[in-house]
Amino acid sequence: MYQAVGTPGSRLTRVTWMLEELGEPYEIVKAKQHTETMRRYNPTGKMPALVDGDFALADSAAICSYLAKKHADKGMGPEPGLRGEAEMEAWMQFAQSEFEAPLWNKMRHKFVLPEPCRADVGAATAHDFASEVKALETKLGGRPYALGDRFSAVDVILGHCGYWARGGKFPVESDRVRAYLERVLSRPALERARQREKDAAAA
Repeated sequence: MYQAVGTPGSRLTRVTWMLEELGEPYEIVKAKQHTETMRRYNPTGKMPALVDGDFALADSAAICSYLAKKHADKGMGPEPGLRGEAEMEAWMQFAQSEFEAPLWNKMRHKFVLPEPCRADVGAATAHDFASEVKALETKLGGRPYALGDRFSAVDVILGHCGYWARGGKFPVESDRVRAYLERVLSRPALERARQREKDAAAA
């Protein structure tokens, strides 16, 4: 059984969502950022982490990629071959380094950084996110999902970023991207993952 390590409601949701999509059994190990508990699974203390037997892996995109490739029969990984691997990697890099960046920047200045380090980054992050929405619209083209006609690990990461955008009241000024996020965020596996995390948080 896998262990998904982190705080319910955080990027941990990407891991639990992925595991729910795959139909793999798992348990949630609650651990806060930068605590000794979290450092047992990731030396930097950052969450989330995945434990697979004697193997522990950090970083939500890396975890989702690992699970998709390990359970390749479920069809959530890259297309076969080097080019398929590269395409999925490029999407993952875009999702975390570009699409998520303004969302995380605003969150850091609202909740994470020490008070003296915080600044009003609302206008800048809104501008940057609008640019990334346009980029995502272009990259999607007419495809229903990032890699084409099938839902994949990439859509878990992008979808969770979209969930953050909703929570942060970032407007999505693109019919195509709005439809994509509706399609991704309405998946039953996400609702199951969120419920598992709520139950874990209450325990």
